[in-house]
Amino acid sequence: MDSHLHKSSSPTTHKWRKVAYGGMQPGFDDNHTDESFLEEMIMNANVVKRDLVKVILDAVSISQYLCVVALVVLVWIYTLRSIFSEQSLLFLDIALLGWGFLVVLLTAEMLSFELLLNYILRTSFFITGLYILSPIYHTLTRSISSDTIWALTATLVVLHLFLHNYSSPTAESPGALEFSTFMNNISLNVSIVASLLVASRLPSRLHVFAIVLFSLQVFLFAPFVSYCIKKYSFRLHLCFSLGLMAITLFFVYHLHQLLFILLLSILVFVNLVCPYWLIRIQEYKFEINGPWDEAKLCFNITE
Repeated sequence: MDSHLHKSSSPTTHKWRKVAYGGMQPGFDDNHTDESFLEEMIMNANVVKRDLVKVILDAVSISQYLCVVALVVLVWIYTLRSIFSEQSLLFLDIALLGWGFLVVLLTAEMLSFELLLNYILRTSFFITGLYILSPIYHTLTRSISSDTIWALTATLVVLHLFLHNYSSPTAESPGALEFSTFMNNISLNVSIVASLLVASRLPSRLHVFAIVLFSLQVFLFAPFVSYCIKKYSFRLHLCFSLGLMAITLFFVYHLHQLLFILLLSILVFVNLVCPYWLIRIQEYKFEINGPWDEAKLCFNITE
């Protein structure tokens, strides 16, 4: 009888349970863990093993856009030196516009006549509005010194390169897409301001119209045309990129040999050194996952 009373009066031993919303469990601290806590630990579960050749091929897109911007700057310099006339710039604008539409027509999977007509109408409105505003752009920075204009233009071009979205137009999550769009809009606006600053130093309104149209065609449509080529054929994208690099280096060499060495060093650094560094630092990446991680939704919440 006494032993029975002794057993009934002894405290009941509670077993610890792993629950998310259960409150304090009697006999255990709030941060208590048992021996099975570290059994679910996983090391380097999400680490992606990258291939050096693939990373080098992906870096070609960055070098391609660097050469595109370098060609735009070369056209600015040749125009300011009166090497390119108004007629040459207008011919270049027409050639780029026709080549861009031809690439879109040849690489588009589904392109209707209505969509093509819509593109042509929007481009016509855009060119008309730019021609009307050319006199304003011509006198936009008349009260600012030329040294300030060149320094500001160089700064804006470098800022444009840093903020430009070099990845594909798609993003994995809505948050990443919004951030990418925001940064890309800033990069585009910066390039437009740089183009207007250069155009304001040209001698005639037709010069201003031609150079701004050229710059906006490149900054607005070059990434889209490049994406269409890459989506259509990756081999064609590589050939186009390598050819663009060769042409850019050729013209830069004839402009200034020091600039040629600088551009060549940048291309080698971007295409070879940076991919090699990325592969090497992957060896030192250490990531642990376990029950202490926050829960991640496997779907996107949209309104």
